[in-house]
Amino acid sequence: MEAKQTVRALLDRLPDDCSVEDVLYHLYVLQAVERGQADVAAGRTIPHEEVESAMRRKWLRGDGA
Repeated sequence: MEAKQTVRALLDRLPDDCSVEDVLYHLYVLQAVERGQADVAAGRTIPHEEVESAMRRKWLRGDGA
């Protein structure tokens, strides 16, 4: 979808009394999702098991507790 079409569709979904800050936040979220989808399509992901292992090492000191 073209950028202008994306913005128009977003504005149509937001309430009439939304603020510019609301619009900017929703545009940020849309952009972040698009980046994430592009990363997945390009294979720039980390397997779940690797993330889980790293989180355990960092937050649970590797003991699984």
